Order: sequence, then C-alpha cells, then structure tokens
Amino acid sequence: MSTKLMPTVFLPHGAGPCFFMEWEPADTWQRMETWLRELLPTLGVKPRALLVISAHWEEPVFTLNSQPAPGLLYDYYGFPAHTYQLQWPAPGAPELATQVAGLLDEVGLAVATDHQRGFDHGVFVPLKLVCPQADIPVLQLSLRADMDAAAHIALGQALAPMREQGVLIIGSGMSFHNISLMRANLAKSNPAGQVFDEWLAEAVTLPEVERNQALTDWLQAPGARLAHPDAEHLLPLHVVTGAAGVDVGVVAFREVVMGVPLAGYVFGGH
Repeated sequence: MSTKLMPTVFLPHGAGPCFFMEWEPADTWQRMETWLRELLPTLGVKPRALLVISAHWEEPVFTLNSQPAPGLLYDYYGFPAHTYQLQWPAPGAPELATQVAGLLDEVGLAVATDHQRGFDHGVFVPLKLVCPQADIPVLQLSLRADMDAAAHIALGQALAPMREQGVLIIGSGMSFHNISLMRANLAKSNPAGQVFDEWLAEAVTLPEVERNQALTDWLQAPGARLAHPDAEHLLPLHVVTGAAGVDVGVVAFREVVMGVPLAGYVFGGH
C-alpha cells in the first residue's frame, strides 16, 4: 500500500456530549475518549481534510455540506447547559464538496449540496477530541434516508480516490445502538449484543468481496436488530468499508460501555 494512501476509520461517537460532562460512573467514557484523542498520532497521519459521514444526518439523496464555515448543531436533548456552549470552529471544505459531488455523479449516485447546515454532534463531539485545534477542513456527507446497505458501500467505493489526496474518510456512528437497552443496562444479561459484536469484528476483517457481502446482508447477522433497531448508526461503517477497497479492517478499539460492547475499526495504514 502506498504510504500516501489515507486509511479509513469507523469511530464510536459516544452518547450526546458525553465526553464533556460528568457521568456516572465517572470513567464510563474515559477509554473511548483516550482512543479518540490518540487516533491521529496512532495512525501517524496529518490529513489534508476530513470527510465525515455521521449517523445524525439523513437526506433523500446523499448530500454534502458546502458551508465554508459551518456552525454547530446541538442536536441532543436534556444535557447540562454548558454542553450547548461547546465550540469547535473547524473550517468547511466547499471546494472538496464540489470534487466529491463530481465523483458521485460519475458513478450515477444522485447528490445534493446544503449551504446552511452546521456540524451535528456526530461530527463535532468526537472530532473535538480527534482534532482539538480544529485546524483541519471538514466536509460532512449525509446518509441516504432509505438506509440501503449496498448503496452506502457503493458510496464509499466512489469516495475511495480521495484517500490518495490526503483525505481521511471517517464514519461516525456506534457499533451497537439500542438506546433502551443501554439506558436500562439490560444488555449485560443479554448475549445478543456480544454475538453481534463478534460477528461484526469478523466481518470487517474479511477480504473485500466477502466483507462487503457480509455487510450488505447485515440484517441476517445474529443479534442484528437487537444491536441496531434502526440502521443509521451502523451505515457509516458501510461507507468507510466501501472506501477501504482491498485494505482489511482491524478492531482498533473495543470496550464494554453501559453493558454493551462498542468498537472502532481502522482500514489500511497498519
């Protein structure tokens, strides 16, 4: 693999602004926070730009945020007042948005642009740790509301050339996202979360063709709907795996949080 080829990353973004407030127990999110802070030094890269697919933005067609200076969307509810004052003034990347739109158009994927949207918490909460200086341009790209797994892998495949241009493609979601179970901490006594975690860890480490097929058929995996009653927190993974091409994934982070296993994956660069 060329040393100039950026890896792709799927990262867990926690719960709301969890890294910037008190939690009980106090160390609930500590290990995830540490992993996010150390992500770029561990990868050994300084990207030219970040292209982020967050679980918290869905549109009828894939949509690019073309704002040159996006604000922040505090799209979480019931958290301490100070978490609605968080700042992360990373610049947007409108020129990159134009380039990416061209890539999608070339492969027949409908694409739109949004000139007003700010960064949602699936972007700024984890990236405030990954890039605290906010000195790397960020382009956010939406999910497609139909939640078609194969289409999101195809999206990633269309984005793959950006890796050669110093762009780090990041999927921001959660490998397990059943809020009712996490809140009740019931998953400690339910093996399905563990079963899906093990299936997903195996799937991302498969060769490209087998991996993409497994993720296309993710609903057939054991414990799939318990882990993901809805698909939006998983599909950012499909995008980064599509962009990974022949690069095989590794489980770069894994921790049991609120009774469920949460993981981060890296493709390439290792």
